[in-house]
Amino acid sequence: MAFSDEYKGVEAHGNTKLHVIHTNDKKQMVISLARYERHLRLQRHKIVGIDLEYNNEPEATLKPALVQLSVGKTQPVLLFQLSATERCIVFDNDLADPRYTFAGFSIDGDKTRLERFNLEVANFIDIQKEWRVPEATKEMDSLGDVSGMLIDDYYNNMKKKITDDEHRRWATLPLSMRHIEYAAKDAYVVYEIWNRITLTQDGLRRAKLEKEEPPKKRARSSWGWGDANW
Repeated sequence: MAFSDEYKGVEAHGNTKLHVIHTNDKKQMVISLARYERHLRLQRHKIVGIDLEYNNEPEATLKPALVQLSVGKTQPVLLFQLSATERCIVFDNDLADPRYTFAGFSIDGDKTRLERFNLEVANFIDIQKEWRVPEATKEMDSLGDVSGMLIDDYYNNMKKKITDDEHRRWATLPLSMRHIEYAAKDAYVVYEIWNRITLTQDGLRRAKLEKEEPPKKRARSSWGWGDANW
């Protein structure tokens, strides 16, 4: 049975509140993804934060139960319930669209499990591999480490509100409000992290180019005054 639930004012971090849509309705997904397309068309970097939650099956048959998407706080976070829907061709095509950069965290397992749904993300960035917390003391940093560095520690406090038992219930409906908050926050956080990193890299590149650009020569006056001996 198709459903589409909306939640407004979901806490993200600081004073940021999120509008969240949880759905398995293909029509709702088409509408929401069209809205994303209009928004991203105006963005230089077409970044989509993505995260996945899974059903409670053995690893060999583990499949995504929920896909979370975010393009920033001005647009709704989409929670697409894959475990309770038929294929959405528009969603499939958007994942495969090379114009978009899908930012995730520790995505190797996600890639494999998406393949079990015959889904592939064309431009999938793994924040864990592309960026490291400065002066990190361990080889691979968690999403909590990175978000604590670039956003704030509220994310880590929020993550503690969902239990291991709840983590096994992503395919069991209805999802609790804690599930909704957790899932929405994950998608928004990975978007926000990669967007901030990207903007920082842009700023560093511009500063470097401006520093290397040779100073402009003063133009000589057409009246020849530059050579006049007053």
